Amino acid sequence: MRTSSLLPLLALAATFAACQPAATETTTDNPTTEAAPPAAAPSTAVTDHAAARAAVARYLQGQPDAQLYVVDSARVVDVDTHWQVLVPRTDWAKRMPNRARFEVDKVNGMVQSLPVK
Repeated sequence: MRTSSLLPLLALAATFAACQPAATETTTDNPTTEAAPPAAAPSTAVTDHAAARAAVARYLQGQPDAQLYVVDSARVVDVDTHWQVLVPRTDWAKRMPNRARFEVDKVNGMVQSLPVK
């Protein structure tokens, strides 16, 4: 192969190498430069209806449409490993279903929004 035909390829390779981010070196000598591990969510068991309703209320506080839910009127159903919480919505007053459905894990208290059937 001729040297003149390799020059464009070498220039292209050098351009791509310059675009790659430089690898950062981390040392364990200085603990302030290391990234802290993500904080684990506290594990709280949800043992009764009131605790399940409170977990959903905390979850809804972070939602943009939290004022639409009437948590005080929520119905809680015990289902094997979780609580099913049905919360009325003010904007769904004249329709069926008129409640939003949430699932609260009994072991760790995680709340999950689910579609209404």
